[in-house]
Amino acid sequence: MEIHKGLDSFEKLSKAVITTGTFDGVHLGHQKLLNKLIKVGKQTESETVIVTFSPHPRIVLFPEQELKLINTMDENIAMFKSFGINHLIFQNFDQKFSRITSLEYTRNILLQKIGLKDLIIGYNHHFGRNREGSIENLNEFSDLYGFNIHEVGPHRLEGKEISSTKIRNALNDGHIDLVNQYLGYSFKLSGIVEKGNQVGTNIGFPTANVRIENSKKIIPKDGVNAVKVHCLKNCFLGMLNIGFKPTFNSNNKSIEVHIFDFSKNIYHEKITIEFIKRIRNEKKFPTVDQLKSQLVMDKITVLNILN
Repeated sequence: MEIHKGLDSFEKLSKAVITTGTFDGVHLGHQKLLNKLIKVGKQTESETVIVTFSPHPRIVLFPEQELKLINTMDENIAMFKSFGINHLIFQNFDQKFSRITSLEYTRNILLQKIGLKDLIIGYNHHFGRNREGSIENLNEFSDLYGFNIHEVGPHRLEGKEISSTKIRNALNDGHIDLVNQYLGYSFKLSGIVEKGNQVGTNIGFPTANVRIENSKKIIPKDGVNAVKVHCLKNCFLGMLNIGFKPTFNSNNKSIEVHIFDFSKNIYHEKITIEFIKRIRNEKKFPTVDQLKSQLVMDKITVLNILN
C-alpha cells in the first residue's frame, strides 16, 4: 500500500475506485465499504484508493468538543494494509479545506487529481462545505462527469447500525464486549512503560505503568479489564486497571497492567494492550489485604475469560 501525505506528488491514475471518509476505528461498517472497494477494484481492474482526513474534521470544526479517537493514525493504517488497498491518501483538513463545495471536491480532487471511475460511498454519506453534498448530488455529478456510484448500506448488529460515535460511547460506558463486536476486532491501547511507585510490587502484583503517547486516543472507562499484552515480540495474558488506585488515596490517574507469569524488565519499552473484557469497577478497599484478596479473585476471573 502506498501512503500519500496529500496530493501534491500523487500521480493521477488511469482508473481509480475510491472511497472517502474519516474511518475512525475502521469498524464493521467501514469494513463493509472496504470489502466493496476491493470487489469493484477487481471487477473493473482499477487501483483502489482511500481518501481520509488528518486531523479528524470534528477536531478542526468543533475544537471545544475535545474529540477522542478510537484509533491512532498508525492503527488505522495497519487496518487498511490488511485489506490490500493500493493507495491511502491523507488529505490535510483545515478551515480552508472545509469550505470546498461538494462539486469542487468531486471534480477538482476525486476526478481531476486522482482519476475517479468508481466511487464507493455509505448510505448516509455527506461531504463538502457544511456537509451539503449527498447521494442525490453525486448522482447528478456522475451523470455529468461519467463515473459510477456504488452505495453501500449500513452494517447492523442485532438490528442496530454501527457508528464510530456509538463505539466511543460504549468505551466511555465500559462496554468492552460491545466495542469489540462493533469493531470486529479487539480495541487496543499502545504506550511506553514507565517506572511507577512500586505499589503493585509491594503487594505481590507488580504492574507496568503505561503512558499513552497519543493525547487524542480515547481511554476506556475506569476499571479492571482482562487483557492480552503484546511486548518483546510475544503475547502475554494479564489484567489491567484504569483509575486512581483509591485504596492508596492516589490523585493521579494511571493505566497499569499486571502481566501474568512475567518478570522481565520492560521499562521504556512500547507495549500494546488488547482489551478482551471488562470485569469490574475500580473500588476503594478498607485495607490493603482486602485489595490483595480481590486481586487474587480477579486473576482467577481473568484467566477463566482468556483461557
